[in-house]
Formats: sequence, structure tokens, C-alpha cells
Amino acid sequence: MIRFDRSHQLLAVGVAVLAGFVDAIGFVESGGFFVSFMTGNSTRMAVGAAEWHRAALLAGGIIAVFVTGVVTGALVAGRFRERRAATVLLCVTLLLTVAAALRFAGADWPAILCLAFAMGVVNAALEGRDGTIVGVTYMTGTLIQMGQKIANRLRGEGDGRWLHHLGLWAGLVGGAIMGARILLWSVPSAYGAAILLAAALSLRAARSVGER
Repeated sequence: MIRFDRSHQLLAVGVAVLAGFVDAIGFVESGGFFVSFMTGNSTRMAVGAAEWHRAALLAGGIIAVFVTGVVTGALVAGRFRERRAATVLLCVTLLLTVAAALRFAGADWPAILCLAFAMGVVNAALEGRDGTIVGVTYMTGTLIQMGQKIANRLRGEGDGRWLHHLGLWAGLVGGAIMGARILLWSVPSAYGAAILLAAALSLRAARSVGER
């Protein structure tokens, strides 16, 4: 995160906002499953398996679809290297549109699975300078890095730049709050806002490439 230039840092926060927004929609619509936070689904799958509950199958299915989305996103990013962020985010926009269409056609679970697929794809949007994919749909690693850098700052040694990580986490939490509030007010508005946000991020990423 801190190795990105200012434009990419802002884009990363925007993608985190989108991930939180969509995850909140998926969580409420599915009755307690996640579409971007697979650690939570892994725990749900394990507990469901221990209890011989159908939740294990539902959580496992979401995980499988999410991983398929990650693979797909990586393949798309590899094909469009110069415009990876814009192209991946455009794919996410289209997938969110499909999810909305499924939801309003009465296909609730296919819509949730489409949201999970989109959140897998979006992880390929940003690439670190060393070529690694920068995941922005989960925050455990981000919080760990933030804590380690706060410790560095208190010791007065090492890399103490922790505010970037706080911003990324705050983006996801803020997005989740907005997603949940808008969904509780109006389901169509929540899906529409998610689509518009993804489209705006795609356009911003495309402009960043054009400005280089």
C-alpha cells in the first residue's frame, strides 16, 4: 500500500470501500454469509460441518466461487497488463450488474454467488511493484501491518507509516456501513450504488493510465 503512488493509494481505498459495500449487501441478503471475507466463511463451513448443517455447503460453495473469481481476475489482469485496474474493475461492474439482474429476477442465491465471484475478480485490480496481487477485500493482514508499524513508531525504529493501513481498513468499514444502510432502505438502490461505484472506479483507473 505505501509503495503505491498517491493515485493508486486512493484507488486502493476506493476498491476497499466497494468491497465493504458489496460484502454488506451479500451478508444481509444471504442471512450471514460473506461474499468477500473468506476467513469468516471458512469458519462457518467448519462449524456447519461439525454440526452437519447445510451452512457448510453454502459457505463452501461461496468460497469455491470466490476462488474461481480470483483465478479469472488474474487471467484478465495478465491479458490486459497496461490497463489491468480499469479492465478488472469494468468486469466487476458487469458482474455486479448481472448480480442485480439475478436478484430482481428472483434468483437470490445465484445473485449472491455472482457477488462473490465479482469480489474474487476485484482482487486482481491492483498489483504491487514486486508483481504480487494486492488484496483489498480482507483486512486481517492490513491490521497486522498497521499494528506492527505502530510498534515501530513507538520504538522509534523501522517503518512507522501506519496511517495508510488505517485508511484502507476505514474504507472497507465505511463502505460496509453505507452498503448496509442503503440496502435496509432500498434494495434496488443498494445494488445500483454498488454498480455505479464500480463503474466510477473503473473510469478513474482508466484516467490514471491515460495521464501517465
